[in-house]
Amino acid sequence: MTVTVDVLVMVLRFIVVIGVLILVHELGHFIVARLTGVGVERFSIGFGPVLLRWRGKETEYCLSLIPMGGYVKMMGEENPLEGGETIAYDPAKAFALKPLWARFLIVFAGPGMNFVLAVVIFTLVFATFGRPVWPAVVGRVLDGSPAAAAGLKTGDTVVEANGRPVAYWEDLERILADSDGKPLTARVKRGTSEQPVTITPRRKSTTDPIFGERREVWDIGAGPQLIPQISSVLADSPAQQAGLQPGDVVLTVAGQPVYTPEDLVDAIRTRPSQPLPVTVERGGKVLSLTVRPRAVSEKSPTGQETTVGKIDAGIATKSVRFEPYGPLASVEHGVVRTWDVTTLTFKGFWKLVSRQIDSSNIGGPIQIATEAGRQAKEGLGPLAIFTAFISVNLAVLNLLPVPMLDGGHLFFFLIEAVLGRPLSLKKREAAQQLGFVLLMLLMVYALWNDLNRLGWFKSFFGG
Repeated sequence: MTVTVDVLVMVLRFIVVIGVLILVHELGHFIVARLTGVGVERFSIGFGPVLLRWRGKETEYCLSLIPMGGYVKMMGEENPLEGGETIAYDPAKAFALKPLWARFLIVFAGPGMNFVLAVVIFTLVFATFGRPVWPAVVGRVLDGSPAAAAGLKTGDTVVEANGRPVAYWEDLERILADSDGKPLTARVKRGTSEQPVTITPRRKSTTDPIFGERREVWDIGAGPQLIPQISSVLADSPAQQAGLQPGDVVLTVAGQPVYTPEDLVDAIRTRPSQPLPVTVERGGKVLSLTVRPRAVSEKSPTGQETTVGKIDAGIATKSVRFEPYGPLASVEHGVVRTWDVTTLTFKGFWKLVSRQIDSSNIGGPIQIATEAGRQAKEGLGPLAIFTAFISVNLAVLNLLPVPMLDGGHLFFFLIEAVLGRPLSLKKREAAQQLGFVLLMLLMVYALWNDLNRLGWFKSFFGG
């Protein structure tokens, strides 16, 4: 009975999250269509059998059974896949007879509204819940590092750097990034006394925890007291086989304390195919596990093949506290965060297409529902941020130049602008059919991955 209730709650959360995103997306098309004088025959949320319908002065509004999309049917809109008889309409309100710029704006407005929604959500979260911050308390200090040479010790609190106050570790990171390698003059609190220190940053190559890319940063060889946490675990992965679960807080690796997600990533990458003792905290209990990272070949920045370890688990940072921004700063950071997520999403799509990351990372409705449920348990703030991430993903996916998607229509409009005329209906029909097949294959593959993560195939086939 409990399982059934949990499943129903998970489905409900999925419908709410996806429903909001689809509603905003279709409202974008609808509003701009009306503003440009295009008539709308039908506004539908969902596909399949209609559950509810009501008719306005000009438009029929529908709520359909399958919450996996929606559509805005405009007057005079040519759809090569629909065929059939065309309903009589006012030529002045016909989509196909509007100028190219108007049609372009109408189509772009859907993904555009998803970007706007993400900005709004991030802004509200930053202004109310705030962003995660960590005290400027020194965690690990590497031997032989600039911080060690300056006399910094674990537990020291940085209160000022280069004449600027330091309230959180992010303040020190900004000052460090702006230093361009020049010595930093800082004041640190140790016990009840304060003392000045001078630290000269050095360049360091670090690993991005999302895509595993190497990047150069200014570093002092010290970091904050962070809490690495397992955020997700793939089925049949080294992490799952070792017993790691989402929410586990990692305390030590190979007997050494870890202070940042980067520490954990580096420890895993440097031990391919080697047993790695890990101590985690789960539900107030400390557990000792052993994970064996799988060996993966990668190209180094110099082009050489290197072997690194991976456990196929998401690694994040457990938040200590949240600090809200002011109104203007919230809007600024909302825009910046949306841009960052957008570039990250495009990069992820490219890495999937170029096979730099495994296609098993593609998720479908079950994964979205599962993650929405997990974020909802964390609170309204994490659920809102997750919704903003999915909104950006939906916008980027729709902008891909694939027929049947908004990006495919925009691509046709660009061809029309170059040729001075639209493509023939026959060519568009062939492209739409190809796009439909590709989207169906992608949806089936995403669902396959979802079921595989849940171990459904193993239980079904008795494996």
